[in-house]
Amino acid sequence: MNIMTEAKWGSGAMTPRIDWRMSASLENVPRGDTDLAEVTSLRGAVRAWQRLDPEHQAAATLTPEHAIQIAGASTESFRGASIVVLAELLVSDEPGERDISTPA
Repeated sequence: MNIMTEAKWGSGAMTPRIDWRMSASLENVPRGDTDLAEVTSLRGAVRAWQRLDPEHQAAATLTPEHAIQIAGASTESFRGASIVVLAELLVSDEPGERDISTPA
C-alpha cells in the first residue's frame, strides 16, 4: 500500500491563507457599562480592535475559532502587537479595501 502526502514549502507554508470569516471574540473591551466579549467574524473583530483607543487596544484579547498559523507559529489568541500583525495581514489579504485605521 502506497500512501502519498502533500507538503508545502516556502513562505506560503509558514503563513497559510487566513479564513477571515471564522468566528472570533474580542475580549477585555468595555461596552457601555459592561465588559462583554463581542463574538463576530475574525475580520470584524480585527476591524473593531482597530477602532479602539491605544489603551483599550493594549488590553484587548482576540481569540479566533481555531488557531492561526503566522510565520510558522500556531497561535490560539492574540494581544497587543500580535493583533497588529493580524491587522496588517487583513489589509494585505484584501488589497481592494481601505485600511479603516486611517481616515479617508
